[in-house]
Amino acid sequence: MYKIMIIEDDAKLREQMSQILSSYGYQIVAVQDFHKVEERFQESKPDLIVLDINLPYYDGNYYCRIFRRHSKVPIVITSARNSDLSQIMSIELGADDYIVKPFPVELFTTKINAMIRRTYGDYAQDTLSIRNEVDYKLVAGGLRLDEKSFKIATNNMVIELSKNEFKLMKVFITKANEVLTREELLENLWDQSDFVDDNTLTVNITRLRSKLSELGYDDCIKTKRGVGYVFDI
Repeated sequence: MYKIMIIEDDAKLREQMSQILSSYGYQIVAVQDFHKVEERFQESKPDLIVLDINLPYYDGNYYCRIFRRHSKVPIVITSARNSDLSQIMSIELGADDYIVKPFPVELFTTKINAMIRRTYGDYAQDTLSIRNEVDYKLVAGGLRLDEKSFKIATNNMVIELSKNEFKLMKVFITKANEVLTREELLENLWDQSDFVDDNTLTVNITRLRSKLSELGYDDCIKTKRGVGYVFDI
């Protein structure tokens, strides 16, 4: 049974989330004492966190940053803040997804179930078995992508990628010089592009471009306006 930690100060919404996710068989840890959020996180060791932004004492972005110092647990932000800047900030701090309130129940449960499935379920298990069979690296134009460590390297430098950055980089390397639509990239990241904010892809592309630039590969992810991207290397 997967354990989900809900950090939401609206008691009614917190209870609704708890009931909905419990009906899917998840074990729920609902934070009510916001003086002890970090302590509850350390004690409960959740498999996924649902995190609000507007919280007492410290906001959700603060906790997102704190959690990322200790864990790679999936973090799904739920917030009434619908600006691009707010979503970009949360993802930059380590969130895996961002759902704008108010949201349909179906959207919420689909995203949570998909995140659990990708991280711990069939897809994750398939990937794990492949990694156990062979420790190989994908190579393109002097770049080496390590599937075990999520690191990308040149002869002189190594940079660690986030889970989503790694997924994007893997697609770009395996389909170098091919035009990839935004829909194809979204499907590789979240399996169902219908339930993903297009802005989230843009944020991850921007972060990946920045890391490639650090390695000396400037402007190798080119935008094809109205279509998508091409990894030109």
